[in-house]
Amino acid sequence: MATLVRRRIASPMEIVDAVLARIERLEPEINAFAALDIDRVRDAARQSEALMMQDRFLGPLHGVPVTVKDVQAVAGLPTRRGSRLTTADHAEQDSPAVARLRAAGALILGKTTMTEHGWTAVSDSPLTGTTHNPWKHGFTSGGSSAGAAALAAAGCGPLHLGTDGAGSVRIPAHFCGVVGFKPSFGRVPYVPVPNNGSLSHIGPLTGDVPDGALMLEVMAGPHAADFTSLPIGFRAPDFERAELKGLRIAYSPTLGHARVDPEVADLVAEAGRAFADLGAYVEEVEPDWGPQGPDLIRALWGAALLSARPADAEAAESMDEGLIACLRDSDGATLGDVQAAQARRIAYAAAIGHWFDSGWDLLLTPAASVAAFEVGRQRPAHWPDHAWDWISWAEFSYPFNLAHNPAISVPCGLTKGGLPVGLQIVGPRHDDAAVMAAAHAYLTARPFRRRPYDDQLPSKAADLR
Repeated sequence: MATLVRRRIASPMEIVDAVLARIERLEPEINAFAALDIDRVRDAARQSEALMMQDRFLGPLHGVPVTVKDVQAVAGLPTRRGSRLTTADHAEQDSPAVARLRAAGALILGKTTMTEHGWTAVSDSPLTGTTHNPWKHGFTSGGSSAGAAALAAAGCGPLHLGTDGAGSVRIPAHFCGVVGFKPSFGRVPYVPVPNNGSLSHIGPLTGDVPDGALMLEVMAGPHAADFTSLPIGFRAPDFERAELKGLRIAYSPTLGHARVDPEVADLVAEAGRAFADLGAYVEEVEPDWGPQGPDLIRALWGAALLSARPADAEAAESMDEGLIACLRDSDGATLGDVQAAQARRIAYAAAIGHWFDSGWDLLLTPAASVAAFEVGRQRPAHWPDHAWDWISWAEFSYPFNLAHNPAISVPCGLTKGGLPVGLQIVGPRHDDAAVMAAAHAYLTARPFRRRPYDDQLPSKAADLR
């Protein structure tokens, strides 16, 4: 799209109108927007077009539509975080990541749906209702970046900003058959800095890896309001030269402890064999740090959410029942318990760092243990029931929030029921470019092109497809 604008083959207005037409056709069924800002995005597109006619371009995303998960501030729109207990007051200014997208010429379509305070990896919210998976209505699109992944899968715009505290970019990417990248911690400034023990990351959800890299380049870099932000930005690798030959890659089907549905396991194993076919040295491993993860995340996850605890019983009735159950399980946690868990977390992260430093270039795992399942549930029907514990099928994502490694989910096939499955590729901390290069090399050799909707964009902008 950016190239078409720069070459005057398509205008920002044509692009925005085409994307809005597609959203109008598909969005009522998907329910992916917390706020769709039609008037302002069209005004911005007109201004963008006027600049284009003067051969003036704001940056690499000039005229390209973007959505923002409803946890990051967009000036003029409320930030509701999927909760009825938040206010509808409009933000006065953009968050740093959004401001950088806008400064690069991006056009903000609106805010996308999320689970309440991002607590779970399914796509139900007490504020916005259910976001449906474009591949199968009535099935979860994943969370907490629910709307972002659903829109990416449906072709409703190319770039979608998500956040990831325990898998909230990669899991919905896995469920929806798109690319979801969680960069190294601090790569993109996160403002306001969350109080969840440095778990949360900002990352792109896109249709392919180079688009995600372009978005990341724009958002990355230090910011005064985020003391955890890294002092350097991000530069995309040379994707035309990306290859897997000679890389030493570990493949772990379970991380030594996780249950995985057979269809998911088979598709991910086949993806691992593809890496070997493409010249990588691939060895199946079960790292000794893997089994330490489940107790650790459960000790920290609910405690990190205690700031969302309802003030009274009336407030609790307005909240997600699963979130209330999760908070209730953490109510007895003491400061000493949390501090002890944080000490274990530091040792756990160090173990992962040493493991990569022992000679592994990359790690392959499933992005999650299951394919998308029915909405209204925290776990698939064939898994043991629990009031809130979605983590039991998401044991592959949170380790790399705890340890701050870059990790990406890329689609690696469809189940017999026609639902996508994601392969997770993880790299050493700060080696974001290597993860993206490997993901692109894999998808180039094993392309995943099919969309859940086969209809074309309006004929006026058919070339944008």
